[in-house]
Amino acid sequence: MADRSRLPAKLAVPVLETARFTMRPLGRGDAAALLPTLGDEAQCRYLTRAAFGSEEELWGWLADPSWPGLTWIAVDADEEVVGRFVAVPVEEAGVFDLGYIVCADRRGEGIAVECSEALLRHLFVDSKARKAMAEVDIENVASIRTLERLGFTREAFHPAYEETHKGVCDVAIYGLDRSAFADEPG
Repeated sequence: MADRSRLPAKLAVPVLETARFTMRPLGRGDAAALLPTLGDEAQCRYLTRAAFGSEEELWGWLADPSWPGLTWIAVDADEEVVGRFVAVPVEEAGVFDLGYIVCADRRGEGIAVECSEALLRHLFVDSKARKAMAEVDIENVASIRTLERLGFTREAFHPAYEETHKGVCDVAIYGLDRSAFADEPG
């Protein structure tokens, strides 16, 4: 388990804008909007835990004060929640783990790439992060494609690395450093 005393103080979660979405801090009502996705076993296949059984259980997980990560909720022009995006500082200064899940009824619209790009821009430019990492189940082809579109490259492969609700999983580690992101178009 990571030594949380070595992690930086929790940063603010500013509002971020993309061409189609606003990314804002987590609010209590977001658990209800995310439950249809995070309460569905098929949608949670690649999470490290099984689907949530209730809005209260999901809220407890989303709002856990001991979790060191930062959460953004992406909403469209009608204020409909379309996804959750996170950045989790790791022990090494200037490095963040990136995570995302798009609401099931909004998949295939390019939301993960558009919002993750805004989050990466914030981390690299505003927060001066030097590297973003992502750990992904090797079977999660859609997420791997998203990471590659964002400019991430596979840095490691760990067979039988993690045991989750679906069994033992092979995991790939993807990375993107600030200079490579700056070289990307967009």
